[in-house]
Amino acid sequence: MSGHSKFANIKHKKEKNDKARGKIFTIIGREIAIAVKEGGADPANNSKLRDVIAKAKSNNMPNDTIERGIKKAAGDTDNVNYEQVTYEGYGPGGTAIIVKALTDNKNRTAANVRNAFTKGYGSIGTQGCVSYMFDEKGQIIIAKDECDLDADDLMMQALDAGADDFSEEEDSYEIITSPEQFAAVREALEGAHISIANAEVTMLPQTYVTLTEEADLNNIQKTLDLLDEDDDVQEVYHNWDE
Repeated sequence: MSGHSKFANIKHKKEKNDKARGKIFTIIGREIAIAVKEGGADPANNSKLRDVIAKAKSNNMPNDTIERGIKKAAGDTDNVNYEQVTYEGYGPGGTAIIVKALTDNKNRTAANVRNAFTKGYGSIGTQGCVSYMFDEKGQIIIAKDECDLDADDLMMQALDAGADDFSEEEDSYEIITSPEQFAAVREALEGAHISIANAEVTMLPQTYVTLTEEADLNNIQKTLDLLDEDDDVQEVYHNWDE
């Protein structure tokens, strides 16, 4: 497992400028719309919507914005036409990249994603070409300075709730679950009034790739920056050890 701090990366993402935060809110708004369309507007009866609401709160989206998004989606389900699409490819130095997008125009999104890979001297591959290098897992990050429990007590609570693994970093704790147990573990921790810094179902690399050449470092950063600027791109997963 990589030695870099996941919590530091999360804080860095959340401290981005207003434009970046605006994009995060746009993405979450789309996820709310899809969740409402698929399972209804009542979080008590829609686990996917509960997960999206938890994601929204961990990204500091105001409660009234969340509620407005749910109400808008509930009254507009016939017009929700976003599709979830996934692209896989290779960056410099054999790095593996997975891009997940929510789009109302697959041709536009495909062209933009392909352009990001090309400008970073990478290439789009076929479905499944790199996803086998990742494991889909629920990941819950808890900041140490926001948690009153010691590591052993927190670990036992997480494992009792159904978590698969628990690890400690310098500034945080990481809890890993199966995708199926993610919501139950997150809700159990929230029910115990444990503050969660970030919680999501993600793609975790089985191994990481270290890049040392300056050209490779510049190119993968260029690819990630272009993907980050694309409003259709929802998540980007990679195995570059930043």
